[in-house]
Amino acid sequence: MFQKLMKQLRQNDGRTKSSSMMTSPFESNDVLKKLSYDALNLFERKMDVKKFTRLALSNPENTNYVEQVNELFKSGVKDPLSDEELDLLFSNPKFLKDLGL
Repeated sequence: MFQKLMKQLRQNDGRTKSSSMMTSPFESNDVLKKLSYDALNLFERKMDVKKFTRLALSNPENTNYVEQVNELFKSGVKDPLSDEELDLLFSNPKFLKDLGL
């Protein structure tokens, strides 16, 4: 059902009203269209969370990610949680301005 709705919303996104006798409620009612987009976004978000949870909990004994992170650090990627990087972030005037501080 949501896939049909998603397809219809994406097809009607850039179109003007059709000249046929029967019109879609999505074309004539902006409130319904907005609610449908919101419902579709919530549904997609829920599906993303389910997929992520399934992936994250698929094999708790698998520790390949530790090796991958260590390889990234060896190749020159900086640890974002190191004290030096955090100090640089909190002393960055653009970052503080963006936060409103």
